[in-house]
Order: sequence, then structure tokens, then C-alpha cells
Amino acid sequence: MERPADRGAQRRAAPPVLQNAFRPFFLAGAFWAAALVPLWVWEFAGGGSGPVPSMGLTGHAHEMLYGYLAAIICGFSLTAIPNWTGRAPVAGMGLAALFGLWAIGRVAVLAFDGVVAVMVDLAFLFVLAAVAFREVVAGKNWRNLPVVGLLSLFALSHLLFHFPDYYLVAIRGTFAVAALLIALIGGRIVPSFTRNWLASVASRHTATMPGPMKAYDKVSLGVLVLALLSWTIAPAYLATGGVLLLAGVMQGVRLARWKGQATLAEPLVWSLHAGYAWLPIAVGLVGAGIAWPALIPASAGLHALAAGLIGTMTLAVMTRASLGHTGRPRKADGVTTLIYILAHLGAVLRVCAALHGNDTLLLAAGATLWSGAFLLFCIGYAPMLFGSKPTRPVSG
Repeated sequence: MERPADRGAQRRAAPPVLQNAFRPFFLAGAFWAAALVPLWVWEFAGGGSGPVPSMGLTGHAHEMLYGYLAAIICGFSLTAIPNWTGRAPVAGMGLAALFGLWAIGRVAVLAFDGVVAVMVDLAFLFVLAAVAFREVVAGKNWRNLPVVGLLSLFALSHLLFHFPDYYLVAIRGTFAVAALLIALIGGRIVPSFTRNWLASVASRHTATMPGPMKAYDKVSLGVLVLALLSWTIAPAYLATGGVLLLAGVMQGVRLARWKGQATLAEPLVWSLHAGYAWLPIAVGLVGAGIAWPALIPASAGLHALAAGLIGTMTLAVMTRASLGHTGRPRKADGVTTLIYILAHLGAVLRVCAALHGNDTLLLAAGATLWSGAFLLFCIGYAPMLFGSKPTRPVSG
């Protein structure tokens, strides 16, 4: 078995882009999101498939979940796990091989058909889950086994997607896993980073910040698990809509306890609160779509989850992690703040488009802003993701 010392040496010998998983995966995932959304909107509006084979609605959903989202989850999890376990991160040739597996999967599903293409596509998430399990077990970090469990469910939902009779169940299941990952990990990092920032500015709110995973957090997570499980397997039942609405309210109360209103001076912190705010909104919209289907189309809740919750929360985490792990000050500049604004505006317009029969103008405007946020991340953050850490502290 590879020793941590050996892995550390490989990391130091590797080019900067292969020294941490967030570097290649954040950049590639952001590029994938920025490229595919405009192509899909162009195809949806009748402009043809452009320079790539036609995706269709199924292909669009597949690549946003198992292409873009999978890359960001990989980059985050393989960056966070070393902090949890104290083990050296996956880097060098091992990281290059994992990234290559993701990239080959994108080519396979877009350019080829058949069992071989599907198997290549499926391999990435199962390998990621296995690597995460190995690291958590080797580090005896039992507290984070639920995260490994969710990664495994993510891989299994991808497998289910490739069975035509069950792909809608797989899509709901994947959204459920993503929402639970955000609720679980976001429930740690949002109040923790908020508390640290409030303490750094000597805010009076520091003393009233709740501790991590109190009784209310556990109950609200339990209700959310029940709600999302019900939606995954029984989305048409009125009771499912009711428990989703309850889960949305409880997550909204949970977020309100974290003092987000006191963080408006620092976009790197308020972006986490704003991103998490899409969780109660999205879950509530999904529930409302079940309870009042004539008023709220199902696609409104789905895109609140996709463009709203997943899009804005991934960007909030990507920017913060990229700055901190490349030795930059954890402080948002104008480019980073603009990234957040574009993503949220794009998500709002996408949900509005769904509420107005997928109006083409709203759809195009939302896609332009949302994908523009990811393109701006690629442009603004590529130099630090490809480059070495600064040898001296960067001012700012």
C-alpha cells in the first residue's frame, strides 16, 4: 500500500495543477458548466446541436449532474478529506489518472454509444467513492463515513440513470444526494466560517452563534432525509409534498440561526449563506409543485436545486477553497463578488423561466448570467489553480 510519505513526495514533485484535487477538478468542472449550458439552450431553442452531438434533455441532465457536479464534488471531497484524516492528499500521477478517467468519461458519453461507453462513464464515481472510503478508513475518521456513504449513493444513482425505466428516479436521487451533502457539509462550514469571521471583526454576534450539530440541526437533517427519500421514490403523493414543505421551513430556520445578516461586509462569507438559502427555497418549491401542480411546475423546483442551490453553493465553496489552499487571503475581490452576483441572478431567472413556461428570453438570459459566472471563475482563478503558492504572503 502506498505510504503517506511516498504520496507527499509525489505531491511535491508534481506540477502545481496536480498537487491538489481542487485544482484540475474545479477548473474543468467550471469550464464544463460554462460550455454546456449555452449549448443546451441553443439546442432547446431550435438552433441545432452546435459543434457537439445532440444532447437532448437526458444528455443535458446527465452532463450537469455526472459531469460538472461530479467534478466539483471530487475536487472538494479529496481536498477536504486530508484535513479530516491528517493524511497526505491524492496528488501527482494518481490524481492525473483520476482526472483522466473523468475526462474520458465525458468523451465517451458524448461521442460514443454502447456498453463500453457507459462502463467508462460509470467508473469515475465508483473509483472516487472507493478512494474516499480508503482515506477515511485509513485515517480512522469514522465521523465522516456518512459523507462516503453519500458519495457511494451518488455513484449508484449514476448507475441507475443508465436504465431507461429508472432514469427519472436516478435524477431525483442524485439531486437528493447533492442536497444532503450540502446540508451535511454546509451545516459544518457555514456556521464555522461565519463564527471565525465574526470573531475576526469583533462582532457582537459571535457570542450568540450556535454550536455545530445541535439537536435542532439533527432533527432538521432527519426531516430533510425523509423528505428527499420520499420525493425520490414516491414523488406524486401529497404527503411527500407536505414533508418537503416542512423540511424547507426547518432548513430556513436552521440557516437563520447562523447570523448571515451580520456577514454582508465580506462576500466570501455571505456567499455561503446565500448559496445555502437556496436549499429551503428549492425544497419548498419541489413540495409546492407536488401540492399545487397547477400553479408550480415541477421544473421550477428542479432548477432551484440545480442552478440555485448546486450552482451558487459550488461557486461559493470553489472560490473560498481555491483562495485558501493556494495561499491567498480569504477575501473576495471584485471578480469573485461578480461571480456570486451573476450566479444568483442567473438562477433566479432560470426559476422564473420555469414558472413562465420556459420562456425563451428568460431562459437565455438566465443561462448567459449563470454560465458567465463559471466562465469568469475559469478566467479569474486559472492562474492560481495552475500556479504555485506564493513564496511570501499576498497582500490584501
